[in-house]
Amino acid sequence: MERGAAGAAAAAAAAALSCTFRSSSPSTSPAPQWRPLLGFRSRSRVRGPRADAGAPRLLLPPGRRFSYCSQSKLLGMDKGQNRCSLATFSSFRQTGISMNSEDVLKDKLLIDCGEDQDCVIDGIVALGKFDALHIGHRELATHASKAGTPFLLSFVGMSEVLGWEYRPPIVAQCDRKRVFSSWAPYCRNVVPIEYQVEFSKVRYLTPRQFVERLSRDLKIRGVVAGENYRFGYKASGDAAELAKLCEEFGLSAFIVQSIMDTARSHNGVSTSVNSSDKGQVSSSRVRHALAMGDMEYVSELLGRKHRLVLKIKEAHLQERKKIVLPKSCMLNMPPADGLYENCDLVSGVHLGLCRVIINSETIDIVMKDGNSLSPNTIQEDQQLGIEFG
Repeated sequence: MERGAAGAAAAAAAAALSCTFRSSSPSTSPAPQWRPLLGFRSRSRVRGPRADAGAPRLLLPPGRRFSYCSQSKLLGMDKGQNRCSLATFSSFRQTGISMNSEDVLKDKLLIDCGEDQDCVIDGIVALGKFDALHIGHRELATHASKAGTPFLLSFVGMSEVLGWEYRPPIVAQCDRKRVFSSWAPYCRNVVPIEYQVEFSKVRYLTPRQFVERLSRDLKIRGVVAGENYRFGYKASGDAAELAKLCEEFGLSAFIVQSIMDTARSHNGVSTSVNSSDKGQVSSSRVRHALAMGDMEYVSELLGRKHRLVLKIKEAHLQERKKIVLPKSCMLNMPPADGLYENCDLVSGVHLGLCRVIINSETIDIVMKDGNSLSPNTIQEDQQLGIEFG
């Protein structure tokens, strides 16, 4: 989970493993069993959905058949469940001391689930950083939706805890739900839900302790992770260990192959952007493309246009066809300074086509094709979005 750890592919060959999810409908026929695809790397292009999107690698508890969950059986949770009687378990899985309500709130894993962590009960949780919400992240959500209700578990506060230099997010926090909604057609028409965990609460957990908390506190059905996923203190666990621990704790583990970026390769070798880059679609690759101002490439990696969100803090210069805003209004990472044609200005609704000039201090938005702005278009505390074509 910590930056700089080398991304390791899942370990060498493993026996074929499988798992059962009981459907709420007895007439539902089981899906065919899938073989683990250890040592195989997908070479899908970043343009469009993957051709092999229906065949993730599965590393699952042995001795059972695998079938898809019925969509009619989603959470099946009781929001009125009394968490005061929740029993804790040691790493040896022995019953410990019961926790009272105050202890549960203090020790709970999720920070945006109210008082009750059963909001993800029986769901499938995709694990990752989920900074860019690129097509590789969408792939994890897609596979999670095939086996149950898809959730994303992301970590907040990593920069502060690890002393990293601040970097603006690729996707503005206020814009993440819109992106997840756009994933619904890939996720059996279900919008994935994101929950967040304070990194400080899990930083020192060993891989075993981390999986134990997922099983004990969240009562999830299984996890989805990429083949290069690292977790545990100092990123000591890899995808193979995740699968092994999930089997021990009765969880399913879906290990998904990376989507490889072959669209921008040179002589068959993709340009690396850091030491852990093996040519896969990644948030680092998106940041690099943004820094170069290559918005066509950014769109390929994201599977959508990049939206720069601006928060209007006070009245700024506005003419009938032009808005000038300081860079301090930005809520996420912009492309490199320069001129960008064929952009869209949005604020709840589409306001029109525009050209955007980004310089060292300001963002100049010039409306095109005769579009003009009414005097009251831009208000204080309003949010504007610029989508780069």
